Amino acid sequence: MGLGIWSMHFIGMLASHLSMEVAYNTPLVITSILPALFASGIAFAIISKPQVRKTEVLAGAVLITTGIVAMHYTGMAAMQMQATIHYNQLLWLLSVVVALAASLLAMFLLYYSRNRQELFWLKASSAALIALGVSGMHYIGMAAASFEAVHNHPAIAANSMDNSYIAYNVGIGMALILMIAILSIRSETKVKSLSDEYDRQFLSVIESATDGIVVTDAKGFVMQWNYGAECLFGYSKKEIIHQDVRLVFPQAHQNMDSPHGPVAIIGKTIELMGLKKGGSQFPVELSTGTWETAKGSYYSLIIRDITDRRASEEKISNLVYLDSLTGLPNRRLFNDRLDSSLSQALENNTVLTVLYLDLDQFKMVNDTYGHHTGDQLLVEVADRIQSCITKTDTIARLGGDEFILLLPNADYEKAEATAQKILEVLNSPFLLNNEAVFTTPSIGAALYPADGKDSETLVKNADIAMYRVKDEGKNHFQFFTSEMNDLVSRKSKIAMSIRKGLEMGEFTVHYQPQFDIESEKIIGVEALVRWHHTKWGPISPAEFIPIAEENGMILHIGEFVLRTACQQNKDWQDAGLPPFRVAVNISAKQFSNSNIAAVVTSVLADTGLSPEFLELELTESIIQGARSAISKMWELKAMGIHLSIDDFGTGYSSLSYLKLFPVDTLKIDQHFTRNIHNDPKDAALVDTIIQMAHNLELNVIAEGVETSEQLAFLKKKKCNQAQGYYFQKPLLPDKIEELYLKA
Repeated sequence: MGLGIWSMHFIGMLASHLSMEVAYNTPLVITSILPALFASGIAFAIISKPQVRKTEVLAGAVLITTGIVAMHYTGMAAMQMQATIHYNQLLWLLSVVVALAASLLAMFLLYYSRNRQELFWLKASSAALIALGVSGMHYIGMAAASFEAVHNHPAIAANSMDNSYIAYNVGIGMALILMIAILSIRSETKVKSLSDEYDRQFLSVIESATDGIVVTDAKGFVMQWNYGAECLFGYSKKEIIHQDVRLVFPQAHQNMDSPHGPVAIIGKTIELMGLKKGGSQFPVELSTGTWETAKGSYYSLIIRDITDRRASEEKISNLVYLDSLTGLPNRRLFNDRLDSSLSQALENNTVLTVLYLDLDQFKMVNDTYGHHTGDQLLVEVADRIQSCITKTDTIARLGGDEFILLLPNADYEKAEATAQKILEVLNSPFLLNNEAVFTTPSIGAALYPADGKDSETLVKNADIAMYRVKDEGKNHFQFFTSEMNDLVSRKSKIAMSIRKGLEMGEFTVHYQPQFDIESEKIIGVEALVRWHHTKWGPISPAEFIPIAEENGMILHIGEFVLRTACQQNKDWQDAGLPPFRVAVNISAKQFSNSNIAAVVTSVLADTGLSPEFLELELTESIIQGARSAISKMWELKAMGIHLSIDDFGTGYSSLSYLKLFPVDTLKIDQHFTRNIHNDPKDAALVDTIIQMAHNLELNVIAEGVETSEQLAFLKKKKCNQAQGYYFQKPLLPDKIEELYLKA
């Protein structure tokens, strides 16, 4: 624009023929360019702003006029000739007015044509007006000028340019203008092409997205609406464009109307309710973003329907917090409620009671009528118990036939009354599958704060009280007292902790090496379970195994030991140790299960251990008088597993069974071994067992060897193997590996 004004002036001057020689002052010629450039740049910067006021348009017009006038009269001042210039004031003023009027009209036409491609003619008219203004101002200005010859005018300065030189400069200037214009147009076309390509890519991306994608302006009016949003809300693009986005998000007024507007939720992912075209609401997840353009701020909304996710979360919540069989709260939810009730009781200085309930003879119901009937019984028991409590009370099923109740604000009297109601309703028969089924409850109670000030202590003490009821005849109710038998308390603690101990990894397996008596080299190991309770420390197997036998947890302990021992033996083999057998004790309950062979097969398959490297130790009590046991033993033997009779000589089995048992080894009980030199009868028994085993072509191993004298006796009697503290105590797996490496 600036160069155009400048070029027009000097080309116009070249068109004028004066009767005298004219030259131009170079510094002034160059200086004359600056007003046009400066004024044009400022004016177009104003008109190019995103938001323009009319006063700014007026200021731009004045600036352009000033640039045109300043450039023209500076150019006139640059003329050097034998004459002086005089101006007609009226024509001079008219030239300024023409320039101002043309510039003002041109600027306002540009203002109204902003962002409107269809009004291109306004821009063309603006350009024509600018041309008219510049040309009109120039020729009126030239008409206002008169030249008076002066013969004694100073000579033309050395730093002057003649007319022809000016012509070349103007030509170059015009070439530059055209080149800049062409490059500018080409660049703008390229940028627009890229912009259009990006727009097409953007539209392609948002249209292919399955999520709803919406773009709004700063006021929240919809500018883009993809197919995903149409599927979610039911509005077509034509229906929703330029509508307020709160049409589909009626609950978003608080965020939209806040002082920061939509900015308050930018960069966040929130959940709210969306409104479909038909008026139904559904949960959505909304992610927002923003960007700035010359046209203002825009916001992107990515919308996802989370109806299915909400339903899944509800199902998961039910699985986490509710018992799947009865629909009652489970242990987790009960503990949450108990903790909350304890906090309220502490704050309000009130009491509460926990009732621990276990059904008597429930296993018998399962064994007699089947597990399906047992499940039905549990559901009806839950219903009857609920009929005895208030809405503020909580009943939960802990698992199996164990239930626990929370009675807020319940003292001894209220707790006892509730327990008596439960006893009464559960003593009535249950009609299940046309069968009258009977069960009774044993109920223990613990009161806060007398019997415990935290949830764990209260539940534990209520459980102890319940076990005391079972020990005293069942079908009764009793509060916890500090005088309760310590043995019963410890027994109940151990019984309750076995399952948790297995889950928490408190049980470990140690391995006692077995040695060949002649060579005194390791020929195998016996797996021995150990329990190190996190609170009570080590618990003897002699104490917890009978309890586990009683409550059925021996099945879990037995499988744990079997699986751990097999896996460890396979790990030793993989580590390069020579293959040897690992001996595992099998309890009476494990062996009596019809699926013992299946369990062993599964363990061997899972661990990859060959059957020949597993030895199962069976006690005489398992197989005495039971012909059915022989078939199980043959089934295990057929798998390639080594069988032995543990603690031989302590049971009451008939020797006639011994010839029928497919066993490989007899193990002499440690009681006999330790008394070899103290009791001649024990020595005779050990000698007899060894001789009998050899006569039956059985291997024999002595347990409990602790002295060299015992070992010498066993060597003399040709006992095959031995184990005991004389050789090694039970060791952890890494110590066994060290022993083999040293050997």
